[in-house]
Amino acid sequence: MKIAIIEDNYLLRENLTLLIGGEPDIEVSGSFGTAEDALPRLIEFPPDLLLVDIGLPGMSGIELIKEVKAKHRNIDILVHTVFDNKESVFAAIKNGASGYILKGATPRDLIEAIHNLAHGGAPMSPKIARSVINEFQEVSVSDQYLLTVREKEILLGLEHGLTYKELGAKLSISPHTIHTHIKNIYEKLHAHNRQEALNTARKKGII
Repeated sequence: MKIAIIEDNYLLRENLTLLIGGEPDIEVSGSFGTAEDALPRLIEFPPDLLLVDIGLPGMSGIELIKEVKAKHRNIDILVHTVFDNKESVFAAIKNGASGYILKGATPRDLIEAIHNLAHGGAPMSPKIARSVINEFQEVSVSDQYLLTVREKEILLGLEHGLTYKELGAKLSISPHTIHTHIKNIYEKLHAHNRQEALNTARKKGII
């Protein structure tokens, strides 16, 4: 298994290279201090697995994950970082990471996470796994059915920037009816404007 490491801390990067490269079934195919240095090599010579910090100088690790995944969908990506906030976690996962390990994990835990990911798992530090579970538990299943099918169609139209008139023409209903539906959408989502409604709908998994 070939692994590339992207870590801006030189000493840590060297230690990771020694640790991971010391495994009999793993070859470190490259180690880089920035996403900009790594990206051309990763695109041309994709590894099997990418170990990446997300707090990189210049291009962030999350942007790197997105770029790599756009070219090579089959690369497994394991985030190795100090960032434990849910925004970073979900951004990394949404853009293609399949594992998320916090720095401070033992060397053995990191190696096990790499093997776990390579064999189809989704390794996460316990704190991260709990955060992910809590986030999903906060989203009620009933929220998905909060809006009617028609209201969802209208909300998606708003997301794409359609005007009331354009929505009416698309759905074969009057602009006045569109206005009524939008008023109901705002009330159900406790929103005061289009952007608030869209943000709440995304958070609740409605759209």
